[in-house]
Amino acid sequence: MGRIAGVTAAETRERLLRAAADVFARRGYDGTRVADIAGAAGVSNGALYAHFGSKAELIAAALHAHGPGLLAELLAADPARPVADLLVAVGRRLPHRNDARSSLIAEALVAARRDEDVAGPMREYVGERAGWLTGLVRAAQDDGAIDPALSPGALAHLCLLLAMGSVLVTPDLHGVADEEWGALLTRLVASLAPAGPDPQPDSEGTGATP
Repeated sequence: MGRIAGVTAAETRERLLRAAADVFARRGYDGTRVADIAGAAGVSNGALYAHFGSKAELIAAALHAHGPGLLAELLAADPARPVADLLVAVGRRLPHRNDARSSLIAEALVAARRDEDVAGPMREYVGERAGWLTGLVRAAQDDGAIDPALSPGALAHLCLLLAMGSVLVTPDLHGVADEEWGALLTRLVASLAPAGPDPQPDSEGTGATP
């Protein structure tokens, strides 16, 4: 079983990435063999190694291709949507993510703690996500939607912690009512807005506005 007749190299690579995302999510990184992924993609081990040098390289590539991207999807669907609304919308969905893409990143995060071959690509992946989020925050600050005094990098880091933590702390481990979670998110995101002008003191110096 080698390369499938009539299938291009690019199509074979995409088949392998889809198969890898599915198999890693179902069996875990340690429980997956290269042969399992090749078999699921319908190609030989040799055909797999023609595209990817190792299992670690494959999980990193699968994560780039098929990992969680809810915020990017919502932004692409409505580029004019305020960042505050986007953050609340994504945050509300975090406790309910239970799909193959979320399982894939959970497996990659756990594997990265044990395997330096996975940790290297994962640092690159997380760094890219952090950079994208930082740019989004800076754009929102330029538009006056987020307080410019806040660190874009720190806010991006907080978003990463929430998003990636949600794939590990699933509702079956611990949950909270949707209304309570939504109210907290709304309050947190509202606190990111620029502070309003200080109230001007009245003529008697009481600080009250007219």
